[in-house]
Amino acid sequence: MKIIFAPDKYKSCMTAPEVCAALDRAFRTVFPGADLVSIPMADGGDGTVEAILAAAGADGIRRKVSVTGPLGAKTEAVFGLIDNGATAVLEMASASGIALLPPSELDPRRASTYGTGELIRHALDSGAREILIGIGGSATVDGGAGMAQALGYRLLDEEGRELPPGGAPLARLAKIDPSGADPRISRTRFRIACDVTSPLLGPAGAARVFGPQKGANPACVEELEHALANLAACWKASGLLPDPDRPGDGAAGGLGAGLRAFCKAVPGSGAELVMDTLHFSDHLKGASLVVTGEGRTDSQTGAGKLCGAIAEAAHAAGVPVLLLSGALDGRPEDFYPVFDFAFSISPGRTSLADALKNGPADLYAFALNLARLMRESARIGGTLS
Repeated sequence: MKIIFAPDKYKSCMTAPEVCAALDRAFRTVFPGADLVSIPMADGGDGTVEAILAAAGADGIRRKVSVTGPLGAKTEAVFGLIDNGATAVLEMASASGIALLPPSELDPRRASTYGTGELIRHALDSGAREILIGIGGSATVDGGAGMAQALGYRLLDEEGRELPPGGAPLARLAKIDPSGADPRISRTRFRIACDVTSPLLGPAGAARVFGPQKGANPACVEELEHALANLAACWKASGLLPDPDRPGDGAAGGLGAGLRAFCKAVPGSGAELVMDTLHFSDHLKGASLVVTGEGRTDSQTGAGKLCGAIAEAAHAAGVPVLLLSGALDGRPEDFYPVFDFAFSISPGRTSLADALKNGPADLYAFALNLARLMRESARIGGTLS
């Protein structure tokens, strides 16, 4: 019997590798001879690098580097190398993320993706020929301008002066000079892992939807909207990006569009790109069951989110899928079209703090009971033997 564990993280509780470890420990207690395959998953947000490195095992390389944080202070960022170093996996949040700043210091007028550009440069220095970059969790609304400056692009005002960091100065952008851009960019394949579909501008765009989450008041939101509109106009004028209005361009404060403009990156579903990178379809061959999970499941899980994408891929291969969630928020009929089985690991009504504290123990206990049930079902004539 081959069982695949392919969970997302349980946010603020367990990483995806920790979830896999708990599941493996429980099932191995009951099925010591089973082929249990752990594939920690992610969707391009925080935890993507660690999940992919955990799945790669001894073939994955973890690199820690010093970069410039969102407001200029130095910080340590991490990226991963897989496929014998040919592919680098990055998270922009590691260099330019909102979690790097206390709430009182959030300032999207000044916050920059410069450190993300430095992280890309480190990946290029490592020899990677393909870069997969997850762009969730940003502190920035600069359209990837800082990233571009770290990669050698010059962003100039009317008097030919280099713009300072941040989203607000982009209102003064008059010219983009690509002459000093790192030549390795054109020889490298960039892929964006993100499931945010927001456009760059407008009511659903980077400034108006996500700006307030990053510390922008109403006046600041409109200032950033104007600045991004000017950046988009400069992209068009310079021929870097004729269409800065695609779904996903507004992700990470416009970094989605910035990566397309400055790195010719190709956007894609974060879940699907990670699954492809981990060769998930190959692991499904000969599997009897896939066990996935996440911190909280609602009716949106089946609409392109990670666990839903895992279920879709498994069902396409004829493999049933079991969901173990920290919490099921919705009606049973919301889940069963997506998953063959769906359970919450919570033992009952409890506070969020207690659920997070006891999550690892609750997951192990539930998985152990589940494995025992499967064994008994097989013993009395079920189909799981």
